[in-house]
Amino acid sequence: LVAAVIYGAIRAVDASLRWAVADPTGAVQQSADGPVIFAIWHNRLSLSLRIYQRFFIPARPGRRLAAMVSASRDGGLLARILELFEVQPVRGSSSRRGHQALLEMVTWAEQGFDLAITPDGPRGPRYEVQDGVIAVAQLTGMPIIPVGYSLGWKWQLPSWDRFQIPLPFSACSMTIGEPIRVPRSASAEERQ
Repeated sequence: LVAAVIYGAIRAVDASLRWAVADPTGAVQQSADGPVIFAIWHNRLSLSLRIYQRFFIPARPGRRLAAMVSASRDGGLLARILELFEVQPVRGSSSRRGHQALLEMVTWAEQGFDLAITPDGPRGPRYEVQDGVIAVAQLTGMPIIPVGYSLGWKWQLPSWDRFQIPLPFSACSMTIGEPIRVPRSASAEERQ
C-alpha cells in the first residue's frame, strides 16, 4: 500500500513540474543505439524513474531497465516501487550482496536491459562515486550516462544524502552528461 501511494505521488508531482532539459552532447539520442548505464545521485532518486520514462524510453521504445536497490528493509519498499514502474529490481549494494548483485546486473545487461545505479549509494559519502558503477561499466562495456537535476522547490530530508523530494509545480532543470566509457582493460588508476 505504501509503495502504491508513493508511486501515485511521484506520477502526480511529475505531471505538475516545469521541465528544462540540457543534453549538450546528445546522450539521449546516443542511448538509442543500445543499452546504457544510468547514473544518478542517491538524493535525486525521487524523479529518476519518471526521467527514464519521459526522456529515454521515447528515444528507443521497448527498452527495459534493471536497477540496483539496497538489500536492506528500506530497499524492499523501493524494490516494490520499481516494480510498479515496470523496472527490474536487483537487490544488493557495496555493503550487502554486492558481488551477487554485480553478477545479476551483468546478466540483465546481456539480455539487453539498460541499467541504473546510484554511484554514491547506499550510504555515501554523498556525491562520491563508489566502485560499483565503474565495475559494471567495465564488465559490460556499456557507457555510463550521468543524469542530474535541480529543483526550484523541494523538501530535503535530514539523511546522509539530504534526499530531495520535489514539491508540486516546481521548476526542474535536468542535465544529461556526456557518456563515459570504461575500457575492459582499464587499470586501477584509469578506473580512479
